[in-house]
Amino acid sequence: MTQLQTTHPEPAFGDDVVLLTVPADGGYLGVLRTATAGLAARLHFALDEIEDLRIAVDEACAMLLAIATRGAELECRFAVTDDALTVEVTVSTVRGARLPSESSFAWKVLTALTTSASAEANGRHATIRLLTRRTEI
Repeated sequence: MTQLQTTHPEPAFGDDVVLLTVPADGGYLGVLRTATAGLAARLHFALDEIEDLRIAVDEACAMLLAIATRGAELECRFAVTDDALTVEVTVSTVRGARLPSESSFAWKVLTALTTSASAEANGRHATIRLLTRRTEI
């Protein structure tokens, strides 16, 4: 089941949060790529920045799908601020699962396409966070 929920946190933070949950299956990654592009367009990101972010989200999800439990869901949290989009993707993982090392090609892609990328895995869940700031024109 795909769920879409938009929340508006305290006005002091000045951002919107969109939560999207899809099955941890490659066939649903298009939904996350489309949501990413739509939110980045809302922030007036350049077309190149939007495409870079779509690719980064796809790569992050592929990393998580490789270690996801059977029947898991990808939980994707988009935080929209005035000049940045943070994408946080989480999945339940198989026992002993580890994300690729920061020296891997996958991480090189993430760090090249975003402002910053980080990850954590606690043995039950893994999360990848991507932050992209809009380039000032």
